[in-house]
Amino acid sequence: MTETRWIMNRAGLLNFWYYDDETFEFSDGKLLLRGTNGSGKSVTMQSFLPVLLDGKKTPDRLDPFGSKARRMEDYLLGEKEVVDRDERTGYLFIEYKQAGLERYITTGIGMQAKRHKGIKSWYFVMTDNRRIGYDFELSQTHSGDRVPFSAKELENRISSGGYVVHTQREYMELVNKYIFGFQSTEAYEDLIKLLIQLRSPKLSKDFKPTVIYEILESALPP
Repeated sequence: MTETRWIMNRAGLLNFWYYDDETFEFSDGKLLLRGTNGSGKSVTMQSFLPVLLDGKKTPDRLDPFGSKARRMEDYLLGEKEVVDRDERTGYLFIEYKQAGLERYITTGIGMQAKRHKGIKSWYFVMTDNRRIGYDFELSQTHSGDRVPFSAKELENRISSGGYVVHTQREYMELVNKYIFGFQSTEAYEDLIKLLIQLRSPKLSKDFKPTVIYEILESALPP
């Protein structure tokens, strides 16, 4: 009997961009974001996908046009002229649920950014059915303020109920192992490349079959 597939159930941000703490609920794996131009729909979704699928945070992954203008540390700290903040720790996460079952797995990234000094990242996968916001938290209250956990603090709290790793490759392998189940990491990487190609703005500008064919072909391995 084939095991019931995992679907996205919730996605959340803590201390990220202009969000203090926000969770988005999916309906049968689907999420609809509505808003005017410039309201943050694209930034929000590009912070989750494909970033939380493989852990890569390079600027070209954050912009469907492929530019390098957007940087993860800018999303974490905010614009200097708008927010007077030079250091911040935040989290992104996606919760997956098995259809028809009360079984959950959560994958996510913790980040600490310092302006002009880059970003430090750690990655986690929770496999013991604990759920963020229900029986697990990513922060604690200190002197009235919510303080996100450091990598070590998170590792201590997850303990044997999952994994905390410090490389993008380890995280990608864990996500594939527990969620997607491709036989090799390379095959999983091919899926992500295809998703990036499919989100290309070229698809919304030109529906000619030849253009779509070229985009799909370029996403496939030789």
